[in-house]
Amino acid sequence: MSDDKKSSGFASPFAALNGLRASLPQGPTPAASTNAPAQAQRGPARAVVRLERKGRRGKEVTVVEQLELSAKELALWLQALKGALGCGGAVEDGALVLQGDHRERAVKLLAARGVRKVISG
Repeated sequence: MSDDKKSSGFASPFAALNGLRASLPQGPTPAASTNAPAQAQRGPARAVVRLERKGRRGKEVTVVEQLELSAKELALWLQALKGALGCGGAVEDGALVLQGDHRERAVKLLAARGVRKVISG
């Protein structure tokens, strides 16, 4: 018996796989690029976050405007913000509309996503 089986009293189902480790192919190596991570985190230049009630039957919504993103990117940002904030939302006229008052948290999340200047109003 091997030392592993003697010491633990149980047979490891993966003990035979250790011998096969040398025959496995080498995995991919990460690309060595210094500019890629900086550009991936770079977001829009500015965003305006504000609370709105007018025309919504008294319901509060947080509106994120002036992101200047394409419609596809707006949809991706909306999904990320909805998931992080735990709320519903939609894209209306190029702005992200999130259900509820999430101004403080939205400002922090937008800054973390790379927006350089976030104006809360």
